[in-house]
Amino acid sequence: MKANASFARPRRPMVERPMVAIMAKAPVCGAVKTRLAGEIGAVPAVALTRALTARLVRELARDTRFRCVLAVSPPSATTARFPAWRAGCVPRTAQRRGDLGARMQAIFNRCGTGPLAIVGTDIPGITREIIADVFRRLRRADAVFGPAEDGGYWLVGLRRRPKILKPFANVRWSSPHALADTLANLDGHRVAFAKTLFDIDTGTDYRRHRRRSA
Repeated sequence: MKANASFARPRRPMVERPMVAIMAKAPVCGAVKTRLAGEIGAVPAVALTRALTARLVRELARDTRFRCVLAVSPPSATTARFPAWRAGCVPRTAQRRGDLGARMQAIFNRCGTGPLAIVGTDIPGITREIIADVFRRLRRADAVFGPAEDGGYWLVGLRRRPKILKPFANVRWSSPHALADTLANLDGHRVAFAKTLFDIDTGTDYRRHRRRSA
């Protein structure tokens, strides 16, 4: 062997950037925020959904610290041309069928391999810095939750290593028990929490959001 022969250094494994998945329903009248629409009307409800979704996509999609994907419903909407969805030119994937837990579990199971956080579109307080902090917490925690004021949660993030956890069994969705039920499924795992935010489900929430926006 020649004395000046060089040896290539072993390559470090590629580290996949964290991902945030935004769960979004097609923003058409009668398909989104039906509970809220019963109080404020279908047109204001869908207008709110479009505005919040566009703001969220613009806020998150251009941050280079993480990737962003839209998980859309119904599946046929993956090719729809809604302006609110095109705000950040993010890729789309179809949500699977089932209750909220089944749909979120499917996203965790099939979207990439690194840390992943899921959020909805009806939380006006989400910022890119809050999401970046979630991924910092996931370096040490197995799961991170963003608590909502109503007892649910606006974000769930999983580290997904060494395995993908399954925390959504027997959760009472749309109830004050949703977060507590999910945490019970994670007994023995390291859990951290992000900032508590409020989501817009009722007319009272809507008016609160309008006052803050003003």
